[in-house]
Amino acid sequence: MSETTSSHHRCRIVLTGGPGGGKTTASDLFRREIGDGVVIVPEAATMMFTGGFPRYSELDAVRSAQLAIYHVQRNLEDIQATKYPERILLCDRGTVDGAAYWPEQDGDFFEALDTSLEDELARYDGVIFFESAAVGGLGIEGGNPARRESLEEAVALDTKLRHYWSQHPRFVVVHHNQSFFKKISYGLAILDEMVTTLRAEQDAMAARKKGRA
Repeated sequence: MSETTSSHHRCRIVLTGGPGGGKTTASDLFRREIGDGVVIVPEAATMMFTGGFPRYSELDAVRSAQLAIYHVQRNLEDIQATKYPERILLCDRGTVDGAAYWPEQDGDFFEALDTSLEDELARYDGVIFFESAAVGGLGIEGGNPARRESLEEAVALDTKLRHYWSQHPRFVVVHHNQSFFKKISYGLAILDEMVTTLRAEQDAMAARKKGRA
């Protein structure tokens, strides 16, 4: 497939937010809705920790884990983008998330990885931020066995993650709602609108390129 065709069809959206926000549920429901048009890029951290990757609280261990998660996440996305160039990639978290977990005394997360926040944000066409249920004081217990955060920690992570991701030019928040059904329904509507808009922009760009050819 040519570079032009692949670029035209590229659509990479990250679903992120604090623990217990509903992003994984939303991505799975959206995939079921439009079938083969979507590829889910799983959350690297959950995949690694539930697969036996060691998880310790010592700072050196936290640092090493976040470096590993970054590289796994990035390569997972690139593999899926290569395998399915015409499909929408829904990324369950993205490469920026590690900055919220990075030990503050270690300095800048992005410098440690020889990259920048701007470069990592540019990997994604859109960001949908699912606010943690902990922001509303609700429990975040669920089906994710890798989740360990307390309510206070979940709120703090939600704040840090929003600080970084909100700098993306196409950033939308799905706020906490007492009704999980209403929250997910709103999130799915936002996701559908974003996909439609991105595809329309790509079609217009492809038409302009074809006209100049």
